Amino acid sequence: MKYQLFTYDTDERTRAGLTLGSDWFDLASLAGITGHDGLTDVGVDDIVARWHITAPQLDALVAEVGANRDRFAGEALDSASLVLCSPLVRPGAIYAAGANYRDHVEAMGRALNQKVVLDPKKEGIPPWHFLKAGPATLAGHRGEVIAPANAERLDWEAELAVVIGRRARAVSVDHALEYVAGYMCANDLSARDLGIRTRVDPTSPFRFDWVGHKCFNGSCPLGPVFTPAQFVESPENLDIRLWCNGELKQNSNTRNHLYGVADQIAYLSSRIDLLPGDVILTGTPAGTGTESGVFLKRGDVLKVSIEGLGELETRIV
Repeated sequence: MKYQLFTYDTDERTRAGLTLGSDWFDLASLAGITGHDGLTDVGVDDIVARWHITAPQLDALVAEVGANRDRFAGEALDSASLVLCSPLVRPGAIYAAGANYRDHVEAMGRALNQKVVLDPKKEGIPPWHFLKAGPATLAGHRGEVIAPANAERLDWEAELAVVIGRRARAVSVDHALEYVAGYMCANDLSARDLGIRTRVDPTSPFRFDWVGHKCFNGSCPLGPVFTPAQFVESPENLDIRLWCNGELKQNSNTRNHLYGVADQIAYLSSRIDLLPGDVILTGTPAGTGTESGVFLKRGDVLKVSIEGLGELETRIV
């Protein structure tokens, strides 16, 4: 039976929750009622950190609740009033893939009038990743993100987020997906004009500023829920879309990945161990603001939708 995990805010602290069908439950309450003591006082980060132990416990809990839905009906939360956080509030490293959708690379090549490589894997070019900063970059569903000061080219990037559930060291492509705990929707917000140090000589190798470009408060909305990998048949065939103020901007499918999720895990793990709670943002499809020259302004509302993973909404303020 499919379930998803979420994190919500209370007056005292954040708490873990579990969705089952249309019902949203407090995980600790369910675990306490059913006697699954290992799940009574943990957050989603703790669950992912011990995924090999907690995943079977969650399966057992969900089976019990699913078989006795009437008994647990009174335990459901009012989902409309929940203040959702990023499902992970203490992620490990956040890796992000650049130029990883064929349609996006083609569109960027046209927009920038540049010759681009449309099949880098075939030419032996490895994947390209950068790092986003940690918890300060996170925002939850319906979160408000403050536009960075002096950013006039604030852009959106709908992405599939992959959460690692086991230590991965030099794993093969064939076995890479065995190390995935689950998936989420993500939006890699990007301050394009802050990525260039304007007072530095244009020929300088120190001209680029990836922190200014990619790492500001709220620049990595995640959510609304965490979907365990067992409920995603393939991460390489998921519809992915983004709307800005109700206007469809990005409309693609993860089959357009130049490097699939397994390729990226294998490559990254050949350079550094991937640890439980690490997140990989796997690239964005065509339709970003850079391609059209239209960028975000205060008051804009973004919605990212990925097939089977939910819809993630963000407001720019």
